[in-house]
Amino acid sequence: MSDLPDDDQTQSPYALPLRTVAAIQYAVDIGDAAQLKALMDPLHPADIADLLEQINAYDRGRLIRLYGTEFDGDILSELEDSVREDVIAVLTPQVLAEAVRDLDSDDVVDLVEDLDEPQQEVILDALEDADRAVVEQSLSWPEESAGRLMQREVVFAPEHWTVGRTIDFMRTAERLPEQFYHVVLVDPRMHPVANVTLGRLMGSHRDVQLRDLTEEMFQVIPASLDEGEVAYAFNQYHLISAPVVDGEGRLVGVITIDDAMAVLDQEHEEDILRLAGVDDESSLSDTALETSRRRVPWLLVNMVAAILAALVIGLFAETISAFVALAALMPIVASMGGNAGTQSLTVAVRALATKDLTSANVWRVIRREAAVGLINGAIFAVLIGATSVLLYGVPELGVVIAVALIVNMMTAALAGTGVPILLERLGADPALASGTFVTTTTDLMGFFAFLGLASIVLL
Repeated sequence: MSDLPDDDQTQSPYALPLRTVAAIQYAVDIGDAAQLKALMDPLHPADIADLLEQINAYDRGRLIRLYGTEFDGDILSELEDSVREDVIAVLTPQVLAEAVRDLDSDDVVDLVEDLDEPQQEVILDALEDADRAVVEQSLSWPEESAGRLMQREVVFAPEHWTVGRTIDFMRTAERLPEQFYHVVLVDPRMHPVANVTLGRLMGSHRDVQLRDLTEEMFQVIPASLDEGEVAYAFNQYHLISAPVVDGEGRLVGVITIDDAMAVLDQEHEEDILRLAGVDDESSLSDTALETSRRRVPWLLVNMVAAILAALVIGLFAETISAFVALAALMPIVASMGGNAGTQSLTVAVRALATKDLTSANVWRVIRREAAVGLINGAIFAVLIGATSVLLYGVPELGVVIAVALIVNMMTAALAGTGVPILLERLGADPALASGTFVTTTTDLMGFFAFLGLASIVLL
């Protein structure tokens, strides 16, 4: 393993201390299992997952084999998907079985849903029959749905029960969820009707009925609902947990805030990566070939866009030959338009994701962005037009670049807002290809407006 610096003073207080990492590496290098256990046991599973993601595959395998039966299932839950597959391949069946046995059903589903079938069978075989049936039922729901996200372990009770009876029931239950925040009240047909927080439950007298302690805010999540919509509901209504129901409205599980916020973070991360033209499955643990393979398609799309821009420039070859200054000024028009388009695009994609941009206000937003493009275009048209006149001494050239800049920045504002809206209306991810479309539009319009005006005014 490579040596790491031991100066932890500049690190975030939540980052794994470099001294600890170095000590773990040394314990693995010398094969000291006892020392490795002493160093790893105090760490949170998320920190151990970060460590496994940061080291290479060879050192990761050595560490896992030396750590052996101490490996915890919560570590698997914290790992990135690509690293998780590698880790599962290294773990022995016995260690893997012990690791997943104590996990809640939603964590087990999260582990197995993206694995190949042989790896899925290894994990499922490690579960007891009842737990395996629960996981397989969750896997029967569509991918990225509430049914996949929920945990099947739910604490529920009839609404006529008292606080005392509910507490006695929970104390005698063989197994409760590791984390839960509500007791879900159900009617005789197992339809959830309300939530009671544990805080109100524990703070009330034993003879108080549960129906008198219910929360005002109560949301039921259909199992078929997209997980992105689930995350939005949790964020919008400040939910801590929510019951999940099947097509007939019967209670089948519960979703907690930690899982919903993980989805929200994942959605934001995907949007950022897609806006940059990067595959949302990319990670720092990927090899150079894997990373290259995922980035090549987007680079090919950008290459086609660049060829189209070159063709537009080629239409005005005579104009550029007559006024060489045009070649120096063309990138300014395209660059300003591209940056303006990216600003509008980022705002629009975020607004669509948070559902702030809807059919009710779409035209107002488009008009606002067009006005912003006009105002900013006019400001920079004056600055760049005056600079061009000072540099080249041709007033007509300043007018040409000023007008072209106004046209392109208005086009950029409209494209940055309109393209993601159009993609969403067509059922596509607004972040997926918006950046490429907007950049291509601003480049083509910028070159065409600038060189076209120059051909009319300067020749």
